[in-house]
Amino acid sequence: MQPEIRPVTAEDAVAGAWCHLLCWREAYAGLVPADVLLERTSDIDRRTERWTTPLGAGRQRWIALNPDPGAAVQDRVAGFVGTGPGRDEDSPVPFELEAIYTRQAFWRTGLGARLFDVAVGKQPAFLWVFEGNARARSFYQRQGFAPDGADKHDPYFDLREIRMVRH
Repeated sequence: MQPEIRPVTAEDAVAGAWCHLLCWREAYAGLVPADVLLERTSDIDRRTERWTTPLGAGRQRWIALNPDPGAAVQDRVAGFVGTGPGRDEDSPVPFELEAIYTRQAFWRTGLGARLFDVAVGKQPAFLWVFEGNARARSFYQRQGFAPDGADKHDPYFDLREIRMVRH
């Protein structure tokens, strides 16, 4: 059974926050020192607050629900995607893929592509990805994205990000 994808509701905040933190732990293991990663992904209250804060004009978020009806709150959301108007002053296109993650148990199942299709489809978009995240970069390349030469430092995880664009 495949996860259902639907827009986020206020009732999804805690499960969505858990998914967010656990996706970071799974996706960034090996990129971020283990102690830093654990420290940065341990504040469920702060992350839940961010999931309950209104997104702002034009921003949207969808979740993929774990098809296991008995899943604990930490595993209730299998993935999520967020989009919105480009936040960069020099946005190469108007639309930004702000975040897309799936839990490791759902990697290579097509869930990431399904989330991407729901949120972005075929439209031009840009995103930021950690330079060292080869798995994510490969996924974006399969969706038609390529680096455009822009980069920046992410202070939260202390990693270099590159911008990728699909025109």
